[in-house]
Amino acid sequence: MLDNVTINQLRAFVAVCDQGSFSGAARKLARAQSAISHAIKALESAFDVELFERNTRKAQLTAAGRSLLPDARAVISRTEEMKNRAGSIAKAGVPQVSVAVDAYFARAHLINCLRTLQEEFPTAAINLRITTMQGGEKLVMERVCALAVTINDVPEVNPQAIERHWLREEEMVTVCAPSFPLAATPQPIPVDEFGRYTQIIVTDNQPGADNTQEGVAGKRQWLVNDLGAKRDLLKAGLGWGHLPRHLVDEDLTGGQLVELERRAWHLRSLTFVVSQRRGHDLSACESRLVELLGKA
Repeated sequence: MLDNVTINQLRAFVAVCDQGSFSGAARKLARAQSAISHAIKALESAFDVELFERNTRKAQLTAAGRSLLPDARAVISRTEEMKNRAGSIAKAGVPQVSVAVDAYFARAHLINCLRTLQEEFPTAAINLRITTMQGGEKLVMERVCALAVTINDVPEVNPQAIERHWLREEEMVTVCAPSFPLAATPQPIPVDEFGRYTQIIVTDNQPGADNTQEGVAGKRQWLVNDLGAKRDLLKAGLGWGHLPRHLVDEDLTGGQLVELERRAWHLRSLTFVVSQRRGHDLSACESRLVELLGKA
């Protein structure tokens, strides 16, 4: 029977409660009093309970009515919210954001940005891809994504078709497990000493990808295509490597990794850029996401 409940019946119920009488509800809703009475009777029949006392001059709720009133208000509120959202969609269309974000980008910051974007654009459809190296720009070229957060040192997939704009920088640190030999080596450590040990490097394993690498010390390398795998291998004591500080702060504090000081070997911060097709005009939603991602 609950399938027969209508939003107008619930509105009549709430209006009678708010106005204190059936006649007051009729005036409030600009309906005939008989229509209000019929709506309440139909609602009581559907719920199989009495909502109002029948032996009082004023509309007085029964115990069941008092219990169901908050639910009726909530249903009406959600219905209004749905109507407003539908109106926004009909007026402006559903905002679309399709973005590929490099795995080195600060995950907590990304999550906060997406949470804010959802609050400001509640109807937005978000397509998020986590990529490495040239993967993000390839998705932009294939029109799978409109934007890509890319590391600036990664070679552009197609400079004639894609433009880059500076976004933010992330500090890089060199780390290894406390059990790894370099942890016991007198610091600062020269690059030749680093070259004696296995370096864990994130690379792009896609066919035809340009695997230009930064911060490489020697030929002893393990190549992985997943940032989480690199971190796990480093914590397991299987090598050393460079990682964004934001990713290893807890590991350094907890002693699972140690930071290594380099001698005469400068490691630049990671510079992130936003890649987009040339001539692509950012929507309001896309512009806001870029603004949020670039904030400290």
